[in-house]
Amino acid sequence: MRTVNEWKATLRAALKEAMRARNAPATTVLRELLAAIDNAEAPDLSVAPGATDGVFAGSAGGLGSGEVSRLLLSPEAVQALVQREIQERQEAVDLYVKLGKHDEASGLKAQVDVLLAL
Repeated sequence: MRTVNEWKATLRAALKEAMRARNAPATTVLRELLAAIDNAEAPDLSVAPGATDGVFAGSAGGLGSGEVSRLLLSPEAVQALVQREIQERQEAVDLYVKLGKHDEASGLKAQVDVLLAL
């Protein structure tokens, strides 16, 4: 199983290649997946230090005191996130097909194919 850093490196390399090839569906889905991973790593705001009154309104006092480390994801969590993205898109493809919107369905199907190839 890949580590989180290996996932990110793979996704960034694939994104770079998709951009070079001007593959819009692949570029879109890879950017969205990287953003989803970044969002999952975002820390809970409840652990952030409180704001203090001072020179800068709403700042935390002291050098580095406003820093909060990002969450560390497990490889299983990243794999689950990728699977969730695939499932959401497959459900949307099914819905678009039912509604007769085949152009939208084919665009999402192309994104699913990109994710399945990872």
